[in-house]
Amino acid sequence: MLLGKVIGTLTPSVVYEGLEGLPMLLVQALDKHQQAIGAVVVAIDPTRMAGPDELIYYESSREAALLCDPWFVPVDHAIVGIVDDIQIYDNL
Repeated sequence: MLLGKVIGTLTPSVVYEGLEGLPMLLVQALDKHQQAIGAVVVAIDPTRMAGPDELIYYESSREAALLCDPWFVPVDHAIVGIVDDIQIYDNL
């Protein structure tokens, strides 16, 4: 699981079969301290619940494709859920 923040939406001009109706969101990857790392990615939202400025967790690669119905549509990232709270225990 990867941590990220929704920073925008994407509206495609052509939608691949199997991705109809799935929101595409721009996600900034975050570290455990919620600092931006890496590039912004496009993630589909099969939960249809995430919105701008929400903290989310997502999957990438094969696992992302498995989250969709039907399975194995061509996606690189998919949102799994919304994060309510983060607690960090640095002394462990």
